[in-house]
Amino acid sequence: MKTALITGASRGIGHAIACKFAQLGYDTVLTSHNSINQLQMMCREFSEKYGTKHTCVCGDISDEAFVDSLFSPLDELDVLVNNAGVSYVGLLQDMELVHWNKLMAVNLTSAFLTSRRAIPYMLKKGAGSIINISSMWGVSGASMEVAYSAAKGGLNTMTRALAKELAPSNIQVNALSCGVVDTQMNAFLSDEERAQLMEQIPLGRFADPDEVAEAVVSIVNAGPYMTGQVIGFDGGFL
Repeated sequence: MKTALITGASRGIGHAIACKFAQLGYDTVLTSHNSINQLQMMCREFSEKYGTKHTCVCGDISDEAFVDSLFSPLDELDVLVNNAGVSYVGLLQDMELVHWNKLMAVNLTSAFLTSRRAIPYMLKKGAGSIINISSMWGVSGASMEVAYSAAKGGLNTMTRALAKELAPSNIQVNALSCGVVDTQMNAFLSDEERAQLMEQIPLGRFADPDEVAEAVVSIVNAGPYMTGQVIGFDGGFL
């Protein structure tokens, strides 16, 4: 039996990824910041449908003690999906340091903490896959989302560097650089803003979270030679 740990799993992209791995027969460990009821419903559903083992834990994924407690009970781990993230929309000059620090902690520091704990399990097995859910803004940068762009840019570089470090151990590290996905994170957009944004996307629509989940699984299935990549998944936007 294989095990996948997915952060930010209670909704949107994370929820879709968790569902996909459960369908494939993986045991899962699911985390979110505070949506324990949603996670518990997911775990019950997965166990009943697929007869596999599913664990849900809530806490601050950027907190070292919480991450340590998350990994300590695990016997093995095959896949880590770093999906947890928060956004901030506004002028950089109006952003307070506390918000900058929080965004960096959740979007970037959390991936360091979880990857650091996941690596020993994968070294033991001589195989494994770490996938970081990134953003096209980490490649091109976005006005009004400077901090988010900076964090995702850091995540992309971390991906490439860690892949080089772990390649001799047969562990793949990749990032999926998502475009606009139809999730709650983009709920702040007005209908007019959504329409204008869709006009900029060559495919003419937002991505569905299930499409992101399929892409994540395809990366895992590609094998260890597929590593160190920041893979665009943006409908042709960039």
